[in-house]
Amino acid sequence: MIEFKLLILSLAGSVLSVCATGIFLFFPEKTRNSLVPCLVSYATGTLLGAAFLGLLPNALVSAPVPAVLAAVLGGIFFFLGLEKTLLWRHCHKEHCELHSSAGTLIVIGDALHNFMDGVLIGSAMLVSPGLAVSSTLAVVAHEIPQETGDFAIMLSSGWSRKKAFAANIGSSLTTLPGAFGAYYALSYFRQALPYVMAVSAASFIYIALADLIPAAHRHPGQGRPAVQFLLGLAGVATIALFAMHHH
Repeated sequence: MIEFKLLILSLAGSVLSVCATGIFLFFPEKTRNSLVPCLVSYATGTLLGAAFLGLLPNALVSAPVPAVLAAVLGGIFFFLGLEKTLLWRHCHKEHCELHSSAGTLIVIGDALHNFMDGVLIGSAMLVSPGLAVSSTLAVVAHEIPQETGDFAIMLSSGWSRKKAFAANIGSSLTTLPGAFGAYYALSYFRQALPYVMAVSAASFIYIALADLIPAAHRHPGQGRPAVQFLLGLAGVATIALFAMHHH
């Protein structure tokens, strides 16, 4: 039963996000440009909410505070290194200087990122199904605008819709081995679980603070700042209400 729930959540965080993005791309470009900043703002709130209200409190229950915080700090620098080497980052626009001619690197970076999302979901499931669901919600929230940007870049670089969709589906499926591998491995090494959650929280914090929020600052007039701010709070509130309901 637990494995079935993990499968559903892994597919929701991967394939479902790509399919939702595929539908989103059929919207007119003007509509996409107005909606993406809103999605990014909501995703920022869910990521920070999941990190600070879900993952870190659970990690701190089972491990010393200095060790958990050191794992978070180390995780942030780890993801910085990934961004600089494998373009492990998120695009939310069609004209991206780093990714405009790097379709293959996008797929590689996404595959690695989705694998780590799977590790997050699998480790969260070991703590509680509720934490796994809220973590998956945060994953889906930030995957949709990311996949939208990746799709748009691939299409503008000459990829066909079919090829771009297949490549994104393929990279998204790495969530499954990440989720089940983490679930089974951490079942035997539970002492590592709080540190895996701390590093997972670091990935959410890094994406929100190093990517999503700066992107909003670069385009302050797009998507109405007040609305974006409220949507960010709504993302935090969603995670907070969900956490309260499952405790």
